[in-house]
Order: sequence, then structure tokens, then C-alpha cells
Amino acid sequence: MTNSNVRAALERHWAASDANDFNAEHQIYRQDAVLEYPQSGERIRGRDRIQASRMAQPNYKRFSVRRIIDAANLWVTEFILTYDGQPSYTVSIMEFEDEQVVRETQYFGDPFQPGPSRSQWVERM
Repeated sequence: MTNSNVRAALERHWAASDANDFNAEHQIYRQDAVLEYPQSGERIRGRDRIQASRMAQPNYKRFSVRRIIDAANLWVTEFILTYDGQPSYTVSIMEFEDEQVVRETQYFGDPFQPGPSRSQWVERM
């Protein structure tokens, strides 16, 4: 597994996700891949089920990748997932074997107003 191949696969995956190209989006997963959403307590086993669960979502989605980093066979993508115009700051942790995802965990964080107590040290993004 080369880093450049995995990075290219991830870039195709996120571009396909943004384009709602469900077939291309799920080529990155091994047939027996597992996807977990800890905040909702959900686990989905198998590429076909992962794809079907995403196709069933009624929301209009957009994906904007902020950065992708790697450490051995773990790859982390920070992105903004926008559902029907509402942004959710998201982290995807993918474990790769033979250039395919065997496990992914996604975490979601909704935006919130900054606390006034730290405003003097904060640079707004």
C-alpha cells in the first residue's frame, strides 16, 4: 500500500461523496468493511449496507475537505458535511488494508457560538 495510492483513493472518495455518486463513493470500502457512528450508537457491516444506508438519506449533502493526514494504515479526514445547508464539522478515521477501507469511524460536531471569556485570545475563522 502506497501513501500516494491511498491519498488518491481518498480524494476520489470525497469528490464522489460531494457529487452524490454513490457507486464511486463506495469503491474505497472492502466488502466486509465496518462503519461506526459512535454518537448515534450505529454500526453498519458490509460495503453494500454502508452504501444502501447512505442512499436512503433524504438530505441534500455537500462535502468540503479541510485536510487529510495519515499515520501508517490510519487516515484521518477533517471535513465539513453540510446537510440541507446546515454545516457539521466532521472527522473520519479510516483504517486501510490493501488500499481499501476495512473500518471507518465518523464523529460529528455542530457549530456553536464562541465563549466571551476567551475572546481576547481567539482568532475568528
